[in-house]
Amino acid sequence: MADWYVLNTKPRKESPVESLLTQAGFTVYLPRYRQDSIIRPFFPGYLFLKFNYPRDYQTIVYTRGVNKIVGYGQRPVPVEPEVISCLKAREKNGLIELMKYGDDPQPGDEIQVMEGPLKGLKGIFCRELSDRQRVMILLNYVSYQGSLLIKKNRIKKIKSSEEKEQSHSGRRTRPGVPHG
Repeated sequence: MADWYVLNTKPRKESPVESLLTQAGFTVYLPRYRQDSIIRPFFPGYLFLKFNYPRDYQTIVYTRGVNKIVGYGQRPVPVEPEVISCLKAREKNGLIELMKYGDDPQPGDEIQVMEGPLKGLKGIFCRELSDRQRVMILLNYVSYQGSLLIKKNRIKKIKSSEEKEQSHSGRRTRPGVPHG
C-alpha cells in the first residue's frame, strides 16, 4: 500500500525532483506559494511523495536531487493523508494562500497555530528567523516539549508576555506544580 512521505531534496532541487518522480509514475506534491511575484516552494528543500515502502525505497533515494526520505535512520516515517488534504485545501489556483493573524508576536508572547495540521496548538514565541519568516515555538502540548519551525503568518498572538506576567502575579502556586 502506498503512503505519503516527506522527501528532503538538495538545495533548490524541489522542482527537478518533482519532475523526475512524476515522469517515473509517482504521485508527487510540491506545495508552492507566491512571494513578491515569485513562485516558491512552501517548504524549501522538501516535497511530499506517495510510494510503497520498502518496494520503491531504492528508486527514490537514488533519484538525482534527492537528499533523503525523512524518517528514523533508513526507515521513512509516513505522513497522515490529512496533512496533504489540509495543505491542498489552502490552495487557490494551485498556490497556497498566505494569511496573517493580527499583531506580530514578540519573544515571550503566547501564540496559537491558526491553521494546518497543528491548528489549535499553543506555545511561546521564541524568535523569528528572518529570511523565511519562520518562527521557533517552544511547544507545551500534552507531555511533549520541543521546538517547531513554522511560518510566522500561520500563528496568532493570543497573550503578550506582559499580560502573562500580570495574570500570573495574582496567583500563588507551588514550584513545579502546573496551574491553570
